[in-house]
Amino acid sequence: MQINEEIRDKEIRVVGADGSQLGIMSAKEALAIAEENDLDLVKIAPQATPPVCRIMDYGKYCFEQTKREKEAKKNQKVMEIKEVRMSSTIDTHDFNTKVNQATKFLNSGDKIKVSVRFRKRAVAHPHLGEELLLKFKDAIAGAGVVDKPIKMEGRALVMFVAPKGNK
Repeated sequence: MQINEEIRDKEIRVVGADGSQLGIMSAKEALAIAEENDLDLVKIAPQATPPVCRIMDYGKYCFEQTKREKEAKKNQKVMEIKEVRMSSTIDTHDFNTKVNQATKFLNSGDKIKVSVRFRKRAVAHPHLGEELLLKFKDAIAGAGVVDKPIKMEGRALVMFVAPKGNK
């Protein structure tokens, strides 16, 4: 964005500080009007013919712009989906490790996808995976709530868990 002396066009369309049209004039005349009011001349539409410039307080405009951007950024929370994979024949210590990892993810505000993968003939016994997921749900009850219930997806049972603060 060009301001004040950087504007070198012969003719420009000028918009006043209050939004009123001041007409087409030379850049020098517009700059004189802007300086008379202790404001800046800012080119807002360089592609127009003639280019459009506005008389405004540029410092205040930049400050408000950054303030708005910070406010918008503050209000948004990026939520990731982390995955915890287990097999239907997982051992106790490995299970506890997965529970601790999932709890850490939930405490940091991320959703988790818990999946029990079946290999080879284990697909014939989905009840084992279901029992494992129910046990997992009880183990992380303090940190999270089931978002989507247990569901079979291909050769895996899947359950989604959201952090407790979300519900």
